[in-house]
Amino acid sequence: VQLQASGGGMAQRGASLRLSCAASGQSISTYVMYWFRQAPGKERTFVARISEDGRTRTYADSVKGRFTISRDNAKNMVFLNMSSLKLEDTAVYYCAADGDLSNLRTDPSYWGQGTQVTVSS
Repeated sequence: VQLQASGGGMAQRGASLRLSCAASGQSISTYVMYWFRQAPGKERTFVARISEDGRTRTYADSVKGRFTISRDNAKNMVFLNMSSLKLEDTAVYYCAADGDLSNLRTDPSYWGQGTQVTVSS
């Protein structure tokens, strides 16, 4: 499965952004989908995960209550709604997919290219 993330850009602190991830090559309906991010000079970290049926969502503590992951299997897309953005949310954001439906993967099998999110004061 090929993944293409988009929707990044510059935003002020407290604002909102919506990231999209378009999948191609095969249906994502059998994949758990992820968002990760990598801040400058730091390792890539987990942001959010959504089960293949969309019923279960998991978030990093740092984004819980501010970010929402969702998916539209019919459109083969995944989204990350980000609100109340903080300076520390500045990072390159990656969408990813994995067929392991049981475990939270730190290194999913499929990755898209990243999209830059920059939050300014």
